[in-house]
Amino acid sequence: MSSTQAVRFAAVGLDHAHIFGQIAGLIRAGAEFVAMATDDPSAAVAASVRERYPDVPVAESPEELVGRDGIDLVVTAAVPDRRGPIAIAALLAGKDVVTDKPGCVSLEQLEEIKKAVDRSGRFWSVTFSERFEVPSVIKAGELVREGRIGTVVQTLGLGPHRIGDRAHLSGGAGRPAWFYDKARYGGILTDIASHQVDQFLWFTGARTAEVVASTVGNFGNADEPGLQDFGEILLRSENAQGYIRVDWYTPQGLKTWGDGRLMILGTDGYIELRKYVDIAGRDGGDHLFLVNQEGTQYIDCSDVRTTYYEDLIHDVQERTTTAAPQEHTFETMRLALTAQQQAALRGAAR
Repeated sequence: MSSTQAVRFAAVGLDHAHIFGQIAGLIRAGAEFVAMATDDPSAAVAASVRERYPDVPVAESPEELVGRDGIDLVVTAAVPDRRGPIAIAALLAGKDVVTDKPGCVSLEQLEEIKKAVDRSGRFWSVTFSERFEVPSVIKAGELVREGRIGTVVQTLGLGPHRIGDRAHLSGGAGRPAWFYDKARYGGILTDIASHQVDQFLWFTGARTAEVVASTVGNFGNADEPGLQDFGEILLRSENAQGYIRVDWYTPQGLKTWGDGRLMILGTDGYIELRKYVDIAGRDGGDHLFLVNQEGTQYIDCSDVRTTYYEDLIHDVQERTTTAAPQEHTFETMRLALTAQQQAALRGAAR
C-alpha cells in the first residue's frame, strides 16, 4: 500500500483492557479504526469499547471480520487462548496482526503462527507494553546502546501485579472467570513473564537463549487452583544471564497496580528502573537511576517519546518490521512458553 494511505484496522477480540491502549495508540499514530468484533459481546471490556467508539461498526463474528476486504491490520486482546487462532486466520486472510501478550498459549500455536507468517508474508507483533509503552525502558535502551554501562551481562526483571476483585464470583468489574483458568490464560510465565523475556533479549542483544530453570506456584490463592500467583525463570544466552520474577501479590497499600522494576548490569555500571512508582520517593513513574565510572545520575524519563504504534504503521505501509523484528517476537514467546511448560510446580499449583 502507499505510505500516504491511512492504515485501516479492526479490533477482533475485546476481552482484556489492554485493547484500549492498543486502539488508542493506533489511532494516535494515524490509523483508521473501521470495525470491531468479539466472542463475548456482553463482556465488560467489550461493552466499554463500544461505548467509547460508538461510530465504529460491530461485526457479527470475529471469523467474518478477519476475512473482510479493506482491512490492513487486525489488533486483538481476546482471551489468551483465542489470540493464536484469531492471528492465524487474520494472517492467512492477508492482514498484519498486533496482539496483546501473550500472543499464544502453547508451542503448537506458536508453530502454526510461524507457518501463517511465512505463507502470508504478513507480520505478527506482540504488544510487549512494558517495553514498547514505558518511556524509562526506551531511555534505558538508548543509554545501553551508547555504551554508558559497558557490555550488558545480566538483567533482573520484576513484574508484580495486583489481582483485584473476582468478577466471576462477585458479579463486579474485576477479573473474569477465564483469568483463573490456566488453559485459557496460558500460565503466569506465558502471560506476564513474556514481558521480561522480551526485555532480556533486547537489552543483552541476544538472538536466542535457553531456559535454565523455571518455577510456578500458587501460595496465596489455594481456593483458585487454576491460578498461578508466582513464577520465576533463569535464562542464559551465549553472553548474558537473566532472572525474572512475576507475581500477583501487590498489596492494596501501594498506589499503583505493581512496583515493576528492571535492573541492567553492565561491565562498567548498571541501570535501575522504577517503572511505575518510586515507593516513598518521587512522584509519578518512569524513574531511571544510572551508575557508572563517572558517578551516579537520576533521570526523569516521563517525557521520553515511545514510537511503537508509529513504527507499526510504518511497517504495514513499507513491509518492514521496525517495531519489533519478527524473529525476536518468535523467540520471546518460545522462551516464555518453554519456561511455562518445564516449570516446577509449587504450592496449590501442584
